[in-house]
Amino acid sequence: MSADDLTSAQHAAPPLPPSDLSPAALIVTGERLMTRTWQTGLPSWFWGEGVCLLGMLRYTQARHLPIPAEVVAWLRRQHSAGISVTHVNNLAPGTAALIAATDHPDLAATAEQLAQWFREPSSTTRAANGALEHWPDGVWADTTFMAGVFLGHLGEYRRDPDLVAAFGNQLIAHAEILQHPDTGLFAHGSHRGQTIWNYWGRGNAWCALSAVEFLELAARGTVPVDNDQLNRITDLLTRQLSALAARQPEHGVWSVLVDEQPENAGILEPSAAAGIGAAMLRTAAILADCPPEIAPAGWRAVAGALGYVDSTGTLTRVSAGTVLQLVPFGYSVIRNDRSQPWGQGLALHAVAAALQAIERGLNPR
Repeated sequence: MSADDLTSAQHAAPPLPPSDLSPAALIVTGERLMTRTWQTGLPSWFWGEGVCLLGMLRYTQARHLPIPAEVVAWLRRQHSAGISVTHVNNLAPGTAALIAATDHPDLAATAEQLAQWFREPSSTTRAANGALEHWPDGVWADTTFMAGVFLGHLGEYRRDPDLVAAFGNQLIAHAEILQHPDTGLFAHGSHRGQTIWNYWGRGNAWCALSAVEFLELAARGTVPVDNDQLNRITDLLTRQLSALAARQPEHGVWSVLVDEQPENAGILEPSAAAGIGAAMLRTAAILADCPPEIAPAGWRAVAGALGYVDSTGTLTRVSAGTVLQLVPFGYSVIRNDRSQPWGQGLALHAVAAALQAIERGLNPR
């Protein structure tokens, strides 16, 4: 007798057709996503807004456009109103502030405020191997993106190799806890020192995007990077992406748990596919010896995910903010019936990665 609760999986909606990946169609999708996001609003200085702002900047960079005035104005308004920093998630918008600060130096003050909070000994807790904890006694995949990417960009902005190394150390420390030694997939998190082996799709997107950010930072050469650290991160990333490619459905969009647990199979997560697809295309573009299965899987993921962008510019069927679940069934009952800023942001990451890949001659097939 099975104890699985299949009620959610059995009522999952069927997959939608994939999106057109021509440059013209990608730009139309990107503009719709941008317009809809500003219409919906970004209300606070938090992680969803950080994901979305970085997605906007990646999209405009891919089109060789200036930093959007709306992003600069938003960052300035938030700074003027006063930013409350109480959690590692509050670091996420700082990455956009650092990128925008190259053209608007006043925005660096916001990042410095975040860095000051992070330096305070009482601001965060850490696991025994040094991994930042998302909550005390819990290491989550999310933190690699929300805090780690900020540390890397802060190091690049300051030309500080120690901060860049701290970013790399966080990726490696999180992988030691969350990356399964056999599958190569990342668990969502740990609880009281025990890894809970639920391979959450969006968590895998956070880790993959963070690792490729490190590879791209190293390739830019602004700050020296330790070769051993770079090799370890390259290995953990390619192992993860190859494992995801092997488990990808034909339509491109993984279920909310990417290994198709019975209680979750068919409950698709387009935001995870958008993030994973973006990471796959960016990895294929930067690694000369990238495993051959990664780029085709990236195209399938991006096409599949962008098929969920509706006529209003909303990425649909995006799961709400998801705390660590102790059993697989917990991921089958997360609401996915409204627009989410991280969904909009990850969709923009996907559009940007596709446009840049096409520009570099890595065409869909």
